[in-house]
Amino acid sequence: MAKRPMTASGVSLQVSGLYKKLRRTQALHGVDMSFEPGLIHGIIGPEGAGKTTLLRHLIGLLRADRGRLQYLLQGTEIPLAELRQSIAYMPQTQSLYPELSIHEHLEFFRTLYQISDRAYDQRRKALLQMARLEEFTDRLASQLSGGMYKKLGLICSLLASPKVLLLDEPTNGVDPLSRRDFWQLLYELQRSEGLLILVTTSYMDEALKCQKVHLLFNGKTLLEGEPHSLLKQESCKSFDQIFLQYDALEDIP
Repeated sequence: MAKRPMTASGVSLQVSGLYKKLRRTQALHGVDMSFEPGLIHGIIGPEGAGKTTLLRHLIGLLRADRGRLQYLLQGTEIPLAELRQSIAYMPQTQSLYPELSIHEHLEFFRTLYQISDRAYDQRRKALLQMARLEEFTDRLASQLSGGMYKKLGLICSLLASPKVLLLDEPTNGVDPLSRRDFWQLLYELQRSEGLLILVTTSYMDEALKCQKVHLLFNGKTLLEGEPHSLLKQESCKSFDQIFLQYDALEDIP
């Protein structure tokens, strides 16, 4: 598990009593979560738990029916509109272009973010080295492996040096070796830049890779805290067991 960074962006997030109904489905049902600055947070839950819906609220793509979310910088609330440019969001389905190379993608996002030449050159070099993609910059996105494709999406999101990184199921469908490499990249980012990183995943083993986890089930917050402490608290050997226990309770009339 990653250690706390020496320096952090100072951005934290509080979610209080968040409700959202999508058509006939109550997607979020009073979600309460607290995200501390400079840590890798895992929003853990099975398919349909409400993870993507929650993340879309955090980036401002959806408006809650009820409840509140607060971004705080050094304890002072900041309107989402002011912080939005400092938030990077990587959706499940990435908007990469198969006919463009890694280099061309970075150039495209450089123009999109209006990054200066000097800042871009430094950032590009650092990110390519961190992702171990510097030898493949001429390769088209359509020719990348699943793991390399995910890493390209990540470094494109990071070009503008965000303070908050929201990742929606970033390792879904990726082979175990590439999943390990992707998490290693997140650890390096957290150590070097102190970002507030939120990762949603339905892979229960990935909960142990996070510094703090938030368990989401049927649109409700079950538990949150340090992974090993939660397992001990619930007398469980895995997070699968925790969810199975709560699933059984839901079935009791």
